[in-house]
Amino acid sequence: MLVKTFGSAVYGIEAITITMEVNISGGGKPFYLIVGLPDNAVRESMQRIEAALQTNNFRMPRQKIIVNMAPADIRKEGSAYDLPIAIGILASSGQVENEDLDKYIIMGELSLDGGLQPIKGALPIAIQARKEGYKGFILPKQNAREAAIVNDLEVYGVESISEVADFFNGKTQLTAEVVNTREEFYKSLTSYDSDFSEVRGQENIKRALEIAAAGGHNVILIGPPGAGKTMLARRLPSILPPLSLHESLETTKIHSVAGKLAAADALVTTRPFRSPHHTISDFVVF
Repeated sequence: MLVKTFGSAVYGIEAITITMEVNISGGGKPFYLIVGLPDNAVRESMQRIEAALQTNNFRMPRQKIIVNMAPADIRKEGSAYDLPIAIGILASSGQVENEDLDKYIIMGELSLDGGLQPIKGALPIAIQARKEGYKGFILPKQNAREAAIVNDLEVYGVESISEVADFFNGKTQLTAEVVNTREEFYKSLTSYDSDFSEVRGQENIKRALEIAAAGGHNVILIGPPGAGKTMLARRLPSILPPLSLHESLETTKIHSVAGKLAAADALVTTRPFRSPHHTISDFVVF
């Protein structure tokens, strides 16, 4: 039986919808095959999925299982496809109803006990899901708040594969995560860990930094160790103009893709401070 579930791949800070086509057929020796340009983390998903299904009292079919990840010319990376593939297997084997599968984007990495691990890029995936008209987005609970800042999309944070299976089988209802984007944005707009007002002395360099911040100029700080270069640079964002909502969303997308967004945060509302080492390659982009 052929079943389709839907996930997403992140490239840069944009997302592309990926269709997981799962087909289970009888006859011959049982084996599992994933095609569609998967990397090693995706190929290993079958071992995680089998253990997670058995732990949660589901049946792993002992038949020929072929999973096609379309479009096949785009490389699929990471372990976040575990959950949509597992739900596809359950639906194809008749253990989960498949009427509503085409309405949701599903993403999540499975633990061997069926629990879900957080994923990267939840925000751009949610934005793409809304753009393509999906009803909802099912993902690990740790990522629910960052995805919920996208309006007009039902975001469900779940903790295990059993919750997802029960949801599609109509045994339980999931509660959508709700985040007021503008309220979240204005609530912590000026919260910085280090503030420029804490600096005592250093009047010349403080004046130079203030001029650079006002005019949007570049700055290079040169001096012996311990002179205060890093201390001053770390406090420079606190005198920059506050982020606009659009800038905040773009910054949050970058942090989301990099996996640097805390579970309690929905938006990055302060200008980030990046401190790359002086030995990094010229081709590394921050």
